[in-house]
Amino acid sequence: MSVPVADHDVDTGVPARLRTVVGWVLAVGGLLGAAAAFVLTIERIALLRDPFYQPSCSIDATLSCTSVMQSEQAAAFGFPNPLLGLAAFPVVATIGVALLAGARLPRWFWLGLQAGTVFGVGFVHWLIAQSLYEIGALCPYCLVVWAVTIPIFWYTTVHNLAAGHLAGGRELGATLARRHVAPLLFWLLLIVILVVQRFWPYWAGLLG
Repeated sequence: MSVPVADHDVDTGVPARLRTVVGWVLAVGGLLGAAAAFVLTIERIALLRDPFYQPSCSIDATLSCTSVMQSEQAAAFGFPNPLLGLAAFPVVATIGVALLAGARLPRWFWLGLQAGTVFGVGFVHWLIAQSLYEIGALCPYCLVVWAVTIPIFWYTTVHNLAAGHLAGGRELGATLARRHVAPLLFWLLLIVILVVQRFWPYWAGLLG
């Protein structure tokens, strides 16, 4: 016997268009993130077996998965970071597919996803800072993870605000539901600028 759930406990206040966008972002972002995490895990295992192994994403001294993988930051919790992605991204993709199929998820579920994406986006920004200013190298597959984690967090937050799942956020959520693209693009552009600025001699050399 199913237990009825009050309307305010489910994501019923979200515009249909936003719901579709959130579903696609979670589904596609989750799949891309899972693929990148899987490849990084395989490359990491190969590097552990053979210290002289050259990962497919190590192109030169700047675009170098090897430098990133061999850093202390690559195992921030005592195990390779990609394992986190292998565990989290398939769940995100499944949620996205469920939304596209018309699922209505309870508030507690969305709050759990919010907590997970807050952790994910915070961890990614720490890794961005470490890659740029401590390790001094970029991992191409890690860039994919960065590029999908931020939109996943953003659209989860916009959804939760619009649905009233976050305290006092329904009015803000209604505004962001109408203008959700520009803040995200600005956020991503700032990161691109930081990457370009940090490795400007490298990019300038590529341009000739």
